[in-house]
Amino acid sequence: MRRRERDAEYAEFFSARGAALRRTAYGLCGDWGAAEELTQAAFVKLYAHWGRVQMESAEAYTRRILLNLFLNGRRKWGRETSTAEPFSRESTQIAADDRLDLSTALAKLPTRQRAIVVLRFLDDLPVAEVARLMDIAEGTVKSQTARALASLRSLLEPVPNQEGLSHG
Repeated sequence: MRRRERDAEYAEFFSARGAALRRTAYGLCGDWGAAEELTQAAFVKLYAHWGRVQMESAEAYTRRILLNLFLNGRRKWGRETSTAEPFSRESTQIAADDRLDLSTALAKLPTRQRAIVVLRFLDDLPVAEVARLMDIAEGTVKSQTARALASLRSLLEPVPNQEGLSHG
């Protein structure tokens, strides 16, 4: 394939899938700035191999790059949570005291559990695909998902008020 065609195909793929992969990166690292950097790093790495990537597997290949960069570079991508909101709080009708901070709860999960939860529920990938991407057994995906969800439930439980009643 000639370079011009290759670059046009790559640009088309980036335009079509960049935003979705950035959303995955945000789910992984919990910060929009870090997510942008992580996504850019993944696409730079993808470009270096673009001539060998089959279009039908390009998204899975890019997601694997993104995941590996996150898992292998935890310090760089951090687990800090952003104070910036991806949507307007005014657009929700939930009282401020009742809002659940899923980003903060996700940040408290171990890195691999967080990655599994993001891939399973944000990207809606089946267990087998998550296992393949993370190079682990399907049973490990299932058990880690169960542990992560139990942790999230306990982190997101309403806090009882002074009379022992929960808010809400």
